[in-house]
Amino acid sequence: MEDSPLSRRRLLWGAAGAAGTALAAVGLPQLMGPDEKVKAGQPSPMRKASVGAGPPATLRPDGSVDYAPAVWVEASESNYTPSDRPDAYPIEYVVIHLTTDIFPLMLAMFNDPAERVSAHYVISASGTRIAQCVRERDVAWHSGSIWYNYRSIGIEHEGWTDQPAYTDEMYQASAVLTATICAKYDVPVDRDHILGHVEIPLSTHEDPGPVWNWDKYMKLVETAHQRIRT
Repeated sequence: MEDSPLSRRRLLWGAAGAAGTALAAVGLPQLMGPDEKVKAGQPSPMRKASVGAGPPATLRPDGSVDYAPAVWVEASESNYTPSDRPDAYPIEYVVIHLTTDIFPLMLAMFNDPAERVSAHYVISASGTRIAQCVRERDVAWHSGSIWYNYRSIGIEHEGWTDQPAYTDEMYQASAVLTATICAKYDVPVDRDHILGHVEIPLSTHEDPGPVWNWDKYMKLVETAHQRIRT
Protein backbone atom coordinates (compact mmCIF):
# COMPACT_ATOMS: atom_id res chain seq x y z
CA MET A 1 0.00 0.00 0.00
CA GLU A 2 1.34 3.43 -0.89
CA ASP A 3 2.23 5.60 2.07
CA SER A 4 -0.03 8.59 2.60
CA PRO A 5 1.49 12.09 2.92
CA LEU A 6 0.60 12.02 6.61
CA SER A 7 2.37 8.70 7.25
CA ARG A 8 5.45 9.91 5.34
CA ARG A 9 5.36 13.07 7.43
CA ARG A 10 5.30 11.08 10.65
CA LEU A 11 8.41 9.18 9.54
CA LEU A 12 10.18 12.52 9.19
CA TRP A 13 9.31 13.75 12.66
CA GLY A 14 12.02 11.86 14.49
CA ALA A 15 14.59 12.55 11.79
CA ALA A 16 13.77 16.24 11.64
CA GLY A 17 14.03 16.63 15.40
CA ALA A 18 17.36 14.83 15.48
CA ALA A 19 18.65 16.84 12.55
CA GLY A 20 17.60 20.07 14.22
CA THR A 21 19.59 19.05 17.29
CA ALA A 22 22.61 18.18 15.17
CA LEU A 23 22.43 21.45 13.22
CA ALA A 24 22.18 23.33 16.49
CA ALA A 25 25.29 21.59 17.74
CA VAL A 26 27.28 22.04 14.54
CA GLY A 27 25.97 25.23 12.96
CA LEU A 28 24.72 27.06 16.07
CA PRO A 29 27.34 26.40 18.75
CA GLN A 30 25.97 29.11 21.06
CA LEU A 31 22.26 28.28 20.71
CA MET A 32 21.95 27.43 24.39
CA GLY A 33 25.41 28.70 25.24
CA PRO A 34 26.85 31.48 27.42
CA ASP A 35 24.55 34.15 28.74
CA GLU A 36 24.39 37.38 26.78
CA LYS A 37 22.58 40.57 27.73
CA VAL A 38 20.95 41.97 24.62
CA LYS A 39 20.21 45.44 25.93
CA ALA A 40 21.45 47.40 28.89
CA GLY A 41 19.40 46.61 31.96
CA GLN A 42 17.89 43.43 30.50
CA PRO A 43 17.17 40.71 33.07
CA SER A 44 19.48 37.72 33.15
CA PRO A 45 18.89 35.23 30.32
CA MET A 46 16.70 32.20 30.77
CA ARG A 47 17.95 29.15 32.61
CA LYS A 48 16.08 25.95 33.36
CA ALA A 49 15.54 27.17 36.90
CA SER A 50 14.16 30.60 36.06
CA VAL A 51 13.65 33.23 33.38
CA GLY A 52 14.09 36.43 35.31
CA ALA A 53 10.76 38.24 35.23
CA GLY A 54 9.00 35.34 33.49
CA PRO A 55 7.44 32.11 34.78
CA PRO A 56 9.58 29.12 35.82
CA ALA A 57 11.26 27.42 32.86
CA THR A 58 11.07 23.63 33.07
CA LEU A 59 10.84 20.67 30.78
CA ARG A 60 7.43 19.09 30.27
CA PRO A 61 6.52 16.41 32.82
CA ASP A 62 7.55 13.73 30.28
CA GLY A 63 10.91 15.48 29.83
CA SER A 64 10.30 16.43 26.19
CA VAL A 65 9.82 19.42 23.96
CA ASP A 66 8.92 19.36 20.27
CA TYR A 67 12.24 20.95 19.32
CA ALA A 68 15.26 19.67 21.18
CA PRO A 69 17.23 22.94 21.63
CA ALA A 70 14.21 24.64 23.25
CA VAL A 71 13.32 24.87 26.93
CA TRP A 72 9.68 24.39 27.94
CA VAL A 73 8.09 27.56 29.38
CA GLU A 74 4.38 26.79 29.32
CA ALA A 75 1.82 29.39 28.30
CA SER A 76 -1.34 29.69 30.35
CA GLU A 77 -4.07 27.25 29.33
CA SER A 78 -6.26 30.33 28.85
CA ASN A 79 -4.01 31.53 26.01
CA TYR A 80 -4.17 28.68 23.48
CA THR A 81 -6.53 26.01 22.14
CA PRO A 82 -5.75 22.32 22.79
CA SER A 83 -5.80 20.29 19.60
CA ASP A 84 -4.35 17.24 17.88
CA ARG A 85 -2.63 18.71 14.87
CA PRO A 86 -1.81 17.72 12.17
CA ASP A 87 -4.58 15.11 12.42
CA ALA A 88 -7.20 17.69 13.36
CA TYR A 89 -5.86 20.50 11.13
CA PRO A 90 -2.92 20.54 8.70
CA ILE A 91 0.09 22.64 9.64
CA GLU A 92 0.74 24.63 6.48
CA TYR A 93 2.43 27.86 7.55
CA VAL A 94 5.13 29.32 9.78
CA VAL A 95 4.41 32.87 10.94
CA ILE A 96 7.32 35.15 11.90
CA HIS A 97 6.75 37.72 14.67
CA LEU A 98 8.73 40.31 16.60
CA THR A 99 8.09 40.68 20.32
CA THR A 100 8.53 44.47 20.68
CA ASP A 101 9.43 43.57 24.26
CA ILE A 102 12.26 41.77 26.01
CA PHE A 103 12.44 37.99 26.12
CA PRO A 104 11.45 37.36 29.79
CA LEU A 105 8.47 39.71 29.65
CA MET A 106 7.08 37.93 26.58
CA LEU A 107 7.23 34.63 28.44
CA ALA A 108 5.48 36.24 31.41
CA MET A 109 2.80 37.64 29.08
CA PHE A 110 2.09 34.22 27.58
CA ASN A 111 1.81 32.83 31.10
CA ASP A 112 -0.73 35.49 32.13
CA PRO A 113 -4.29 34.18 31.55
CA ALA A 114 -5.58 37.73 31.10
CA GLU A 115 -3.44 38.36 28.00
CA ARG A 116 -5.23 35.92 25.64
CA VAL A 117 -2.14 35.58 23.44
CA SER A 118 0.67 33.08 22.89
CA ALA A 119 3.14 31.71 20.36
CA HIS A 120 4.69 28.30 20.00
CA TYR A 121 8.28 29.54 20.26
CA VAL A 122 10.20 32.61 21.41
CA ILE A 123 13.81 33.24 20.32
CA SER A 124 16.10 35.71 22.05
CA ALA A 125 17.77 38.52 20.12
CA SER A 126 21.15 36.90 20.77
CA GLY A 127 19.93 33.60 19.31
CA THR A 128 21.19 31.73 22.37
CA ARG A 129 17.81 31.04 23.98
CA ILE A 130 14.71 29.35 22.59
CA ALA A 131 11.58 28.82 24.67
CA GLN A 132 8.68 26.61 23.63
CA CYS A 133 5.44 27.88 25.17
CA VAL A 134 2.76 25.89 23.30
CA ARG A 135 3.00 22.37 21.90
CA GLU A 136 3.05 22.22 18.11
CA ARG A 137 -0.05 20.03 18.14
CA ASP A 138 -1.97 22.80 19.96
CA VAL A 139 -3.21 26.09 18.51
CA ALA A 140 -1.35 29.19 19.71
CA TRP A 141 -3.15 32.54 19.51
CA HIS A 142 -0.56 34.53 17.60
CA SER A 143 -1.69 35.68 14.15
CA GLY A 144 -4.96 37.50 14.82
CA SER A 145 -6.68 35.08 12.41
CA ILE A 146 -8.46 31.99 13.68
CA TRP A 147 -8.01 30.29 10.31
CA TYR A 148 -4.25 30.87 10.22
CA ASN A 149 -3.82 30.08 13.91
CA TYR A 150 -5.24 26.61 13.36
CA ARG A 151 -2.91 25.99 10.41
CA SER A 152 0.35 27.56 11.50
CA ILE A 153 3.17 27.61 13.99
CA GLY A 154 4.10 31.02 15.38
CA ILE A 155 7.67 32.04 16.20
CA GLU A 156 8.33 35.22 18.18
CA HIS A 157 11.71 36.94 17.92
CA GLU A 158 12.97 39.32 20.55
CA GLY A 159 13.26 42.66 18.81
CA TRP A 160 11.68 45.90 17.69
CA THR A 161 10.44 46.74 14.20
CA ASP A 162 12.53 49.91 13.96
CA GLN A 163 15.86 48.55 15.21
CA PRO A 164 18.59 48.79 12.58
CA ALA A 165 19.64 45.14 12.47
CA TYR A 166 19.00 41.68 13.85
CA THR A 167 21.83 39.39 14.89
CA ASP A 168 23.17 36.70 12.60
CA GLU A 169 22.82 34.28 15.50
CA MET A 170 19.09 34.98 15.82
CA TYR A 171 18.53 34.53 12.08
CA GLN A 172 20.46 31.25 12.18
CA ALA A 173 18.67 29.88 15.23
CA SER A 174 15.29 30.79 13.80
CA ALA A 175 16.11 29.39 10.36
CA VAL A 176 17.00 25.97 11.76
CA LEU A 177 13.79 25.92 13.81
CA THR A 178 11.68 26.93 10.81
CA ALA A 179 13.43 24.40 8.55
CA THR A 180 12.81 21.66 11.11
CA ILE A 181 9.11 22.55 11.28
CA CYS A 182 8.86 22.60 7.48
CA ALA A 183 10.51 19.18 7.19
CA LYS A 184 8.31 17.71 9.90
CA TYR A 185 5.00 18.86 8.44
CA ASP A 186 5.83 19.07 4.71
CA VAL A 187 5.49 22.86 4.69
CA PRO A 188 6.94 24.28 1.45
CA VAL A 189 10.02 26.41 2.05
CA ASP A 190 8.82 29.52 0.27
CA ARG A 191 7.37 32.93 0.98
CA ASP A 192 3.83 31.70 0.36
CA HIS A 193 4.09 29.49 3.44
CA ILE A 194 6.65 31.28 5.62
CA LEU A 195 4.91 34.54 6.40
CA GLY A 196 5.40 37.67 8.42
CA HIS A 197 2.65 38.64 10.85
CA VAL A 198 1.99 41.69 8.68
CA GLU A 199 1.12 39.37 5.76
CA ILE A 200 -1.76 37.65 7.52
CA PRO A 201 -5.01 38.90 5.92
CA LEU A 202 -6.57 41.78 7.84
CA SER A 203 -3.55 41.93 10.15
CA THR A 204 -3.24 45.04 12.31
CA HIS A 205 0.46 44.34 13.03
CA GLU A 206 3.58 45.42 11.13
CA ASP A 207 6.06 42.82 12.34
CA PRO A 208 8.61 41.60 11.52
CA GLY A 209 9.09 45.08 10.08
CA PRO A 210 10.91 46.59 7.10
CA VAL A 211 14.43 45.82 8.35
CA TRP A 212 13.80 42.07 8.64
CA ASN A 213 15.98 40.59 5.89
CA TRP A 214 13.71 38.07 4.16
CA ASP A 215 16.25 37.18 1.46
CA LYS A 216 18.89 36.35 4.04
CA TYR A 217 16.43 34.47 6.23
CA MET A 218 14.99 32.34 3.43
CA LYS A 219 18.46 31.35 2.21
CA LEU A 220 19.31 30.18 5.74
CA VAL A 221 16.05 28.24 5.97
CA GLU A 222 16.62 26.61 2.58
CA THR A 223 20.17 25.58 3.53
CA ALA A 224 19.05 24.11 6.86
CA HIS A 225 16.10 22.35 5.22
CA GLN A 226 18.36 20.70 2.65
CA ARG A 227 20.61 19.38 5.40
CA ILE A 228 17.66 18.02 7.35
CA ARG A 229 16.15 16.26 4.33
CA THR A 230 19.41 14.60 3.24
